[in-house]
Amino acid sequence: MAQAYMTESGNGGSEPSEPSASGFGRRLAELRKDPGIWRRGWVLAALAALIALIMIFHAELPNDVGNLGSLTETFLPWLGLAVPVLLAGAVFRRSATALIAVLLTAAVWANLFGGLVSDKSGPGGNLVVATHNVDADNADPRGTAESVARSGADVLALTELKGSAVPVYEKALAGTYKYHSVEGTVGLWSKYPLSASAPVDIRLGWTRAMRATVATPQGDVAAFVAHLPSVRVKLKAGFTANQRDDSADALGAALAAEPLKKVILLGDLNGTMNDRALSEVTSQMRSTQGAAGDGFGFSWPAQFPMARIDQIMVRGIKPEASWTLPRTGSDHLPVAARVTVKK
Repeated sequence: MAQAYMTESGNGGSEPSEPSASGFGRRLAELRKDPGIWRRGWVLAALAALIALIMIFHAELPNDVGNLGSLTETFLPWLGLAVPVLLAGAVFRRSATALIAVLLTAAVWANLFGGLVSDKSGPGGNLVVATHNVDADNADPRGTAESVARSGADVLALTELKGSAVPVYEKALAGTYKYHSVEGTVGLWSKYPLSASAPVDIRLGWTRAMRATVATPQGDVAAFVAHLPSVRVKLKAGFTANQRDDSADALGAALAAEPLKKVILLGDLNGTMNDRALSEVTSQMRSTQGAAGDGFGFSWPAQFPMARIDQIMVRGIKPEASWTLPRTGSDHLPVAARVTVKK
């Protein structure tokens, strides 16, 4: 009987032959012999390299023309969407050059933002805080107030309060929060006593920031509530944010001058933690989302969140968990955090 893998030899005998290679093996061998594997896909490789360089050197992008740097930094994590597209292109083109460039770009993105994808929250904490831009045009202020009250927050900050809607929020929140203070278009509601409530001048000419002392069981905490000016993306002017940037500098100065060691900042800063224009604030405060958040925590726009511009930041306080709350009648999502305040 003939043996498997036997062929006739030149002298009439027989000898074993090699088993046929698998389809994958043959394909790999073909690619290795393909001289074009390194010559194709240079455009894809260049695009991948450009995206990687933007992510690495985003702080070097100029703000002189249309605040290009701040605009890029606001949506910086979304550059990662280019990776699967370029990867598919590299495979289609059978380009090793493009493939290596795309993988390096993916590594850069993972190094910058990979830590934000996972859930870093822990079980600790003795104070829950929340903040929400309620939207001046909110058609359901009562429902919005009741929704955020169900978050279990001990301290709640509301921004973009419309004067005529303030009594609605006060009535809806009275059963949950014994203490509250409203300054201009921002307000603070608390289960613990408030004192020394006062506006904070952020160079606008009207009040969109405040500061109050919260008497928590672990000691006094300085609570700042701020709503920095909105930014606009215009065809001719680019990313217009000069007024926001000036207000951020003023808020940073107020935070730096705060005598209490335990500080919480809550509000809509109209900018992300990556935005260099907020450095006067972010350089001295710690983001609860960055330190202990679940995912990116994008808060705006509510229907399809693309950026976290609603912030909770702390100093002298330990973040334990940070998350977004269910959608309300606003165009922003509420955000909350659990922190540990030590005596």
